[in-house]
Amino acid sequence: MATDSRARASDEDAVLRELIERAARARLDWPQFRSLAGARQYRRLHRLVRRYVPAGSRVLDWGTGNGHFSFFLRREGWRPVGFALEGVSNAAWLGEPYEAFVPGDPGDPVRLPFEDGAFDAVGSIGVLEHVRETGGDERASLAEIVRVLRPGGVFVCFHFPNRTSWIDWLASRVPGRHHHVYRYDRADLSRLAADSKLELLEVQRYGLLPRNSWARLPRPLRTSSAVANAVDTLDVALGAALGPLCQNWAFVARRAR
Repeated sequence: MATDSRARASDEDAVLRELIERAARARLDWPQFRSLAGARQYRRLHRLVRRYVPAGSRVLDWGTGNGHFSFFLRREGWRPVGFALEGVSNAAWLGEPYEAFVPGDPGDPVRLPFEDGAFDAVGSIGVLEHVRETGGDERASLAEIVRVLRPGGVFVCFHFPNRTSWIDWLASRVPGRHHHVYRYDRADLSRLAADSKLELLEVQRYGLLPRNSWARLPRPLRTSSAVANAVDTLDVALGAALGPLCQNWAFVARRAR
C-alpha cells in the first residue's frame, strides 16, 4: 500500500518536475516553478480535473496565462484550447501545448468567441477574481462560461482568493506587494453558482503556507521530494486547524443537463 502511494505521488510530480525543468532552461524566474514545494500547489487542481473531467474532453483554459494548465491537460490526454485577452500565446516555453489558441477582444472582456456548448469543461486558474479589473463582472463572465459549456459540463475554479486569507491581509499592508483586490467567502461562492445556474459539486479551502516562498531555498532543497512532502504535511495540518486563514478556494460546478 505504501509503495502504491509513493508511486502515485511520483506520477503526480512528473508534469510538475518537467515544468520546473523547462522554466529553468528558459531562464524564467517564476517562483511557483522554481521549487517542487511551490509547483505542488497545482497538485490539488490536477486531482480535481482527474476526478471530474473525463479523459479526452475538450477543455477551455480560460485566461491561460503562461500555459502550464494546458500543458498538464495535453500531457494527460485532454484537448486544451487556450484563450487570453492579451491576444498572443505566452506558452512558447512549453512548445505551445494547445489544440488551438484563440485570442480575446480587450474591448469586450466578457464575450467568448466560441459556439454554445463547445466545451466539456472550462478551467479558471486564478482568473475569475480579476475580471472586474479589466472591465468585466464575475456573473457576466460565468454566464458566458455556462453558455460555452455543454449540458452537464463542469467549471473548475482554482486559486480563487479567500476573503480572510492571512497572506493577502499581510500583503495588502506592504507597499508594492501583490495582493488580490477582490476576495470571497463561502456564501459568495454559493451565490455566484446559484446566479449562474451552476450546481456546486465540491468546494475546498486550502493553502495556509505561502508556496512561492520555497523558491528561495538552495537548488538541492528546492527540488527535494522530502522537503516538498514536509511542506505538504505541514500545510494540510495547519490548514485543517486554521481553515479561515487559508489563502484560496477551489470549487467545481456543473451546468444543468
